[in-house]
Amino acid sequence: MPNLDDIDKAIVNRIQSEFPISSRPYLEVANELGLTEKEVLDRVARLKKTGIIRRIGGNFVPGKLGFVSTLCAARVPADKIEHFAEIVNRYPGVTHNYQRDHQYNVWFTFISPSMDEIEANLKKIAEESGVSDILNLPATKVFKINAQFDVS
Repeated sequence: MPNLDDIDKAIVNRIQSEFPISSRPYLEVANELGLTEKEVLDRVARLKKTGIIRRIGGNFVPGKLGFVSTLCAARVPADKIEHFAEIVNRYPGVTHNYQRDHQYNVWFTFISPSMDEIEANLKKIAEESGVSDILNLPATKVFKINAQFDVS
């Protein structure tokens, strides 16, 4: 594990779920952990800069907000993976992507107001990247899990 001290670990564990909804959420976290707001803000900024924290934001159920989502899988030549990921990441509906040890080696999720928009964006991604083998795998049943990681 990267160099995280006990305070970093406590902050990461605290902010993963049930992030405070208030005008000063980091002050609430600081008070719970016996720290100052500045300490928490500085540490979170450092953890984001080093890539330990990828993003801080809400998770929503797309269908309840009138959106659709899908999982996509692409077969990307090894020498094009970085370029492909940069193109995919430009699209605001892409929540994340990751590389897998599989013939379809880059997977990503896409959220949009309509499946037509997703399909149009996948076509644009294929044109921009030169990668045409992209699967659109919309869920037939959704299973939500809590991805809380105990950092100890």
